[in-house]
Amino acid sequence: MPKPVRTAVFPVAGRGTRFLPATKAVPKEMLPVVDKPLIQYAVEEAVAAGATRLVFITHSSKGAIESHFDGHDELEGALADSGKQDILAAVQGILPDGVSCDYVLQGDPLGLGHAVLCAREVVGDEPFYVHLPDDLILSDQGCLSQLNDHYQATGGSCVAVEEIPPEKTSSYGVAAVGSDYRISEIVEKPQPDVAPSNLGVVGRYLLTPAIFTMLEKTGQGSGGEIQLTDGIASLMDEEAVYATAFKGTRYDCGDKLGYIMANIDFALERDDLAEGLRAHLAAL
Repeated sequence: MPKPVRTAVFPVAGRGTRFLPATKAVPKEMLPVVDKPLIQYAVEEAVAAGATRLVFITHSSKGAIESHFDGHDELEGALADSGKQDILAAVQGILPDGVSCDYVLQGDPLGLGHAVLCAREVVGDEPFYVHLPDDLILSDQGCLSQLNDHYQATGGSCVAVEEIPPEKTSSYGVAAVGSDYRISEIVEKPQPDVAPSNLGVVGRYLLTPAIFTMLEKTGQGSGGEIQLTDGIASLMDEEAVYATAFKGTRYDCGDKLGYIMANIDFALERDDLAEGLRAHLAAL
């Protein structure tokens, strides 16, 4: 039986330059989709997949993330005194009982591979999730839970993939797979004429601890950064790595249009908002 996955790593040290000036003082992971910040959606997905230890690879400017998951006695007392029990329950339920948080400073953002390597001491010798909060996925079963199902069946690291337009391969890690979805090749941001397939890697991974050794040996890759994709390519020489074609709709919330679309679609899932929003959209 594969080891259970108890830890989720969230690389959140990036500067969020695509959303300036909104992200000048507010971390991009704290941008709300309807009424919850992106990082809370990420944590809820990880907890639903069995994670009880949350590791945030962060920066000194991202204190709002830590504050979001801390208690707030004054606010909770005010809500209780005013009888706003529904809102109080929502605030108190941000971090479930039995779930812990660790914060590791990355300093300079030297790439996703470097961010994952920063988590090594906290993660230890166990499999773990990596979740990129920019990639928000609307699905009946969380994407990390789908990865865990695949991992339990195969015992190998799993990477979430979806079909992408061929002309967009230079914006993704791209994987070629066999009939059993074992990855045979994975390349970071290849040009369309040399891309091994049209399967793009999205921001969900389940990795065995062997990835840390591979990342230690990985030099600077695309963009002068340490790329997680390059570490996974090295890991494939030692053990099987699988692609998981997840079910759900992904929104790139690091992109303005993707973020707006996510807000609309998530609001349409809400009983308290759907009717009014549909009427507004129909009137446009």
